[in-house]
Amino acid sequence: MQNNPHNHKRYKSILYGTLAIAALMVVLAISLDDPRNILPGMWKIITMQDLLITDYVYIAGVGATLVNAALVMVVSILLIKLSGDPMNGFTIVEMGLMAGFALFGKNIVNIWPIILGTWLYAKYQKEPFAKYASVALLATSLAPLVSYMALGSVHASLPLGLLTGVIVGFVLPSLSAYTYKIQNGFNLYNMGFACGLFAMMVVPVLTAFGDKPDAVLYWAEGYNTVFAIVLLVLCAALILTGLFGAKRPAWAAWAGYRRLLRTTGRAPSDYLRMFGMGPVLINMGVNGIVGMLYIFVVGGELNGPTLGGIFTIIGFSAFGKHIFNIVPIMIGVALGAYGMHYTPDYPALQLAGLFGTTLAPIAGHFGWGYGILAGFIHSALVLQTGGPVAGLNLYNNGFSGGLIAIVLYPTITAIARHRRPHLRDEDYYDLFEEDTPIDVSAWQNHRKDHHIEAPEGSHNLEHQSVYPQMPEDEDDCPLEE
Repeated sequence: MQNNPHNHKRYKSILYGTLAIAALMVVLAISLDDPRNILPGMWKIITMQDLLITDYVYIAGVGATLVNAALVMVVSILLIKLSGDPMNGFTIVEMGLMAGFALFGKNIVNIWPIILGTWLYAKYQKEPFAKYASVALLATSLAPLVSYMALGSVHASLPLGLLTGVIVGFVLPSLSAYTYKIQNGFNLYNMGFACGLFAMMVVPVLTAFGDKPDAVLYWAEGYNTVFAIVLLVLCAALILTGLFGAKRPAWAAWAGYRRLLRTTGRAPSDYLRMFGMGPVLINMGVNGIVGMLYIFVVGGELNGPTLGGIFTIIGFSAFGKHIFNIVPIMIGVALGAYGMHYTPDYPALQLAGLFGTTLAPIAGHFGWGYGILAGFIHSALVLQTGGPVAGLNLYNNGFSGGLIAIVLYPTITAIARHRRPHLRDEDYYDLFEEDTPIDVSAWQNHRKDHHIEAPEGSHNLEHQSVYPQMPEDEDDCPLEE
């Protein structure tokens, strides 16, 4: 990792923003629930097995759920800060993921064994933990496995849960680095695919030893009005802050957002380093509203899991998602639901419509038609991939998305584009090691091929348009402060 003396300074607003949102969650928890219910609710959350789909709002109430999410967010941002991992657009992704899944699967206890395992892996490799801190947070996708082995298995014990989490954290860094390459940047939830592969091996082993984890369904209803108000206020605040609070003129922030909408979203696409904080905040607010509208259009429910999906979309608005590449996926999922004799308000399909936007780069790179096709396939596949992993992988849509990306990319490239597919050589950990603004002024636009050729040495390839040049002098950088 490069020694950058300005690490943690350029994007330190991410730290303050995360802490502010966590504080707001605690205030909402006290306002929306009886404070006396929070501690008993936290105990329920900690002692649950957490297999998919375990809605913390259903089992513990709004107050305890929001407090758990706040604590997980604070722990996550402090881990990034104290480890020395540079903050960038992917840090926003991590905060969205950790807050979202802390509403239905991750809690302040079951994430620690996995983080410990990744720390031990860094020590084993004789590398700084900063290189793997982000991976440690993402690997908590398998936090339900920790809870299950500690509390739910026929062999359950706290030491067994701890050991399981350590093994997960130790194995996932190398596995996720490999799976990242074979998906060619078309599945944004790479860790979900890696965790799905790991869980597919674990479940048969557990079965062989007389164990049988199985998916569950705890699904809260009746919270649409209150959660819609909270989401609208949050998204409006993000948009207004992006327009008027990012230390650049509102017209410039809006122009940056319009340029952002022309990107494919293919990973790695660090919008924060490309466009600055203003356009990213606008994108976050718009995408949050789009996610909420999708739930209402299909007649769904705003609860822990669906809020988690919306928070994940908001987080990935800094790293690949925008309204033009997520809507085709949502349309495809909704169409697929009707084709399978389901309706889109089926709980798993509500989540598929939100988390299925992991395939947004397919719509952005190949066009809306292929995006709708990817969403259609995802709506069927995601209902089947949950079985082999028995509800142990929280990022099940990422597992399904990875399978689809691996199949669709070479197929579309070779048949429709008449090109030979190739594997990408980018280092997975490069996503987490840089915070400097990206100068893309030299990139050449090839509209016929729908991608940009980046200059030699760049790790940000195949975007759809020429991006504005970011200031080289950090004092002029809109992301500074």
